[in-house]
Amino acid sequence: MSAVIMNGKALAERIKGEIANQVLNMNKKPALGTILVGSDPGSIAYVDGKHRDCAQVGIKSIKMNLPDTATTAQVLSAVEELNKNLECTGFIVQLPLPKTVDTEKVLLAIDPNKDADGLNPINLGKFALGTGSIIPCTPKAIIALLNEYKVKLPGANVLIIGRGTTVGRPLSILLSQKPSNATVTLAHSATSNLPELIKNADIVVAAIGSAHFIKVGMIKTGAVVIDVGITRTREGLLGDVDPQVALTASVFAPMPGGVGPMTRAMLLTNLIELAK
Repeated sequence: MSAVIMNGKALAERIKGEIANQVLNMNKKPALGTILVGSDPGSIAYVDGKHRDCAQVGIKSIKMNLPDTATTAQVLSAVEELNKNLECTGFIVQLPLPKTVDTEKVLLAIDPNKDADGLNPINLGKFALGTGSIIPCTPKAIIALLNEYKVKLPGANVLIIGRGTTVGRPLSILLSQKPSNATVTLAHSATSNLPELIKNADIVVAAIGSAHFIKVGMIKTGAVVIDVGITRTREGLLGDVDPQVALTASVFAPMPGGVGPMTRAMLLTNLIELAK
């Protein structure tokens, strides 16, 4: 068996083409703001990619870059500036923030009506209740990929490894809600029977940031595997899943080229939603 490889780049390009057409027909062009704190190469590359996406589809973009030494008060000031900026339709604060910055305070300060990432506690609460229109970007990207490749979700046994606030926890909610109706297990550092859970899962989503943690012999034959993690190593950027997993999986979303491009595309769809 050789897995079908999920092409997140191709799907993202198609979605961006649809967004470009929508933007052409909008009276007021939307604008995306970004707040980047520090000089992490991965974060810089990711934010730069978001601005390239905006330029590609005709969306304006507003950059706010702060140094590694920025305080919580300085980041909050930047958030407030974008909250009040009438040109800015929505914005994101690039995570993770430096440890010296209070992430919870920063996310709480974002105007829920401008929260393009869907990470303000009010929007997360609405999302958990199934009443929100803004869905966190990475979980939204994963669902879009699963649907595009016609992966059956109702009743599927899904294992999510990693309980972070940007991927694991919101994805577990999204997959268990209608219409996905999957049976979801959320594994974490205290999970005692992880090898057994991996072997029994129909769908495995790895979001832990541990290079090539999932090996080819760990999954059951025919499982669907989604690689979300990313780790900087001497060999370069590596995902949580060894690419050899594609030898026994039925469908595989690799890193890079799978979830990443789709996450950026979903950010643009959220911005269009905020512009309505």
